[in-house]
Amino acid sequence: MTPIDTETPLPDDIEAAHRLIRELLATLREQTHLNANLQHQLEQLLRKLYGRKSEKLDPNQLLLFAREILEAGGPEITPEPQPATPAAPKRPIQGHGRKPLPATLPRKTVLHEVAPETLPCPDCGEVRRPFGEDVREQLEYVPASLIVLRHVRPKYACKACAANVVIAERLPEPIEKGLPGPGLMAHVAVSKYADHLPLYRQEGIFKRFGVELARSTLCDWMAASADLLDPIVAEMFKRVLRSKVVQTDDTPVKVQDHDGKGIKTGRLWVQIGDHDHRYTVYDYTPDRGGDGPRRVFKGYKGYLQADAYSAYDSLFTDGTIVEVGCWMHARRKFFEAKASDPVRSHLVMAWVVGLYEVEDDAKKAQKQHPEWDDATWHAYRYELRLKRSRPILDAIHAWLVAERPKTLPKSPIGDAIGYALNHWNALIRPLDAGFLEIDNGASERAMKPVALGRKNWLFAGSDQGGKTAATLMSLCTTCKDLGVEPFAYLRDVLGRVSTHPQSRIEELLPDRWKPAEAADPPGRKG
Repeated sequence: MTPIDTETPLPDDIEAAHRLIRELLATLREQTHLNANLQHQLEQLLRKLYGRKSEKLDPNQLLLFAREILEAGGPEITPEPQPATPAAPKRPIQGHGRKPLPATLPRKTVLHEVAPETLPCPDCGEVRRPFGEDVREQLEYVPASLIVLRHVRPKYACKACAANVVIAERLPEPIEKGLPGPGLMAHVAVSKYADHLPLYRQEGIFKRFGVELARSTLCDWMAASADLLDPIVAEMFKRVLRSKVVQTDDTPVKVQDHDGKGIKTGRLWVQIGDHDHRYTVYDYTPDRGGDGPRRVFKGYKGYLQADAYSAYDSLFTDGTIVEVGCWMHARRKFFEAKASDPVRSHLVMAWVVGLYEVEDDAKKAQKQHPEWDDATWHAYRYELRLKRSRPILDAIHAWLVAERPKTLPKSPIGDAIGYALNHWNALIRPLDAGFLEIDNGASERAMKPVALGRKNWLFAGSDQGGKTAATLMSLCTTCKDLGVEPFAYLRDVLGRVSTHPQSRIEELLPDRWKPAEAADPPGRKG
């Protein structure tokens, strides 16, 4: 057990002391829960090593204790009849709070007619007439289905000349003379990149419908979809680079290496624009080198919020891109050090809690003043940080400088203190402007879909597959963040992006998209 350092000075500020106590209580609860789990695991391990393997009981052994069991149960008591008492008044039944079904859902009327022989009146014999109806709505599920669209183009020719044949022009298709329609391609893309359903499972689902679609075919469809949608994602990223602040992060993804090395590790990067450019754009690189960030942020001027990965360092050398740190990463270092140095770790984590309390109060004030625009709220948060966050940051910095000589650089607490001091200018950057956040949480949340998908599809088939995933995930994630239904968006855009003018590509951005007027496939049906 690590000895507790009793010489470290405790905070004199009552609020900081309260936060420290809450951090210590939270850790105590975690340790108690951990000890209970370890005790349970130890008992199971000892039973597995030395105890009986079977949990069955011999029924003959229970007969040895029959008398004790019966005596413990006591004599059987026959309940006496109780006098009738008036029933308590029933409480009024509360409504179950069922929400009305969305008006946008299609309705299908099912008419339940009474039997004809019951229509005559039993008194006078006249046929009863309708005067109203009882309507109840029930939510039903209709399984997804595949249909075959037969595109018929009649041919016309002059009968007298037997020439001059005319035929309607071929409609634009996502894949020229290809099998899938835009709705099917959109369904496969959304199922994999929004709902994390790998292609091999979709292959089995289609087979249950009686249609055999090879996994390689589905993969080719996704690559073709990404090629069609690349101009839209490129326009999204141009607008992300117009943001005053961009958040970025990266995560590993396993990729099949066709050079004979088996599986390699690629990277998916995410870039998130500010409130005026609400796009989430992913990028794929075959490794984690610095070439990827330098290529992505070439020409960008503004704030860049990221973790302390060294590949970003070269972006901040000339000052055109200003680094913004992440207190989530800084706190995590001290959280990892709490087992070896609990007092100092909890003290810093208590201070960090104070920083987040300021952020919470600023967000509460924004909700209380819906009339505020972004500039007003950012100004309020800027002033609030100067008043309440700066004293906490000053206390943290003074403590870090004083404690650094007392720790081993390679120890967990030494590493945490070194991380905070080495990136201190970036960590206090949110004091410069109210539109800056104190952590990189948005980009980390944007990596959750990647992590969920990675557990299902396990790896990308190639580097090109990684780029395909980046393109389609950019659109699916951005649609979900903006409240746009991804399937409806992709089905419509895939059907017309090939003929849409490149000069007006911004009309197809998720936040500017308007669905085509015709809901049914164009052409005469018959």
